[in-house]
Amino acid sequence: MESHDGAWSLKELQKLEGHNDRVWSVAWNPATGVAGVPPMLASCSGDKTVRVWEQNPSSSSWFCKAVLDETHTRTVRSCAWSPSGKLLATGSFDATTAIWENVGGDFECVSTLEGHENEVKSVCWNASGSLLATCGRDRSVWIWEVLPGNEFECASVLQGHTQDVKMVQWHPTLDILFSCSYDNTVKIWAEDGDDDWDCVQTLSEANGGHTSTVWALSFNTTGDKMVSCSDDLTIKIWETDSGKMMSGDGYAPWSHVCTLSGYHDRTIFSVHWSREGIIASGAADDAIRFFVESKDGSVDGPSYKMILRNEKAHDMDVNAVRWSLGENRFLASASDDGTVKIWELVPVI
Repeated sequence: MESHDGAWSLKELQKLEGHNDRVWSVAWNPATGVAGVPPMLASCSGDKTVRVWEQNPSSSSWFCKAVLDETHTRTVRSCAWSPSGKLLATGSFDATTAIWENVGGDFECVSTLEGHENEVKSVCWNASGSLLATCGRDRSVWIWEVLPGNEFECASVLQGHTQDVKMVQWHPTLDILFSCSYDNTVKIWAEDGDDDWDCVQTLSEANGGHTSTVWALSFNTTGDKMVSCSDDLTIKIWETDSGKMMSGDGYAPWSHVCTLSGYHDRTIFSVHWSREGIIASGAADDAIRFFVESKDGSVDGPSYKMILRNEKAHDMDVNAVRWSLGENRFLASASDDGTVKIWELVPVI
């Protein structure tokens, strides 16, 4: 899909019910949805559980394959699959991160990571699956090394944020870590060559950044553009010098490109960039919106336009939006209304 000029519609495929509290996050299993393997999705909730959903190939309907409970004692805030799709990490307000292994369709908790003082807010694997990052209300970011036999060792504890850290996200191709916080900043962390991790850049109001809590960020496929969203009701696009980034010739700094404002009128909690270049956003106004880069050749540099919106995607706040990694143009959304919805973005012929 090269052109975004045509009209689009958002088709609700199914509403997944089962959680009995707000759903905070969703994650697609990257090893599914391709080569005839049915798509699989995890969701996590204030009900202390994680649910794994799968699409039935014959009926195309989604069903709950497993409920992961009796491990976390408080809200499960974040979930993320390893690149192989074999492990699922879940971060909880009980201050732990649990690692689940898919053994023949059954999910077993094989490791529990302890270290954060209180709520874990986000978990994320790097591209190779060799590192796991976690962050929390204690203002710290932890990097864990994945060892054989489902062992995890803390490689570094990163201190630098002055408030609650909302999300950690690895760069899609490089072992560079991004974190966003209640302190209104995005911090970028890289290894210095001596196994120490340092903050190499802070994106703040001073360099075009947000003026309130930064809730989430996401990268385009090539990793030379980033999108962030905030309590300040804006979505910001950032870019880096991809040539310098890929050459390994020193750190390639990020710079602010443009700001999208006036689209959501309440806190924007989630943004996610699809493989095809479509940005989805979800917010406290119950809406989901879609944006693409505008190809009108603006003199002022890149600009972005909204191509579609659903004003009432959920009955309450939309906490997360995630594009599938498979062959279909599926989007999953999670909400305070206790449901997950599966959508498909389809071109209007």
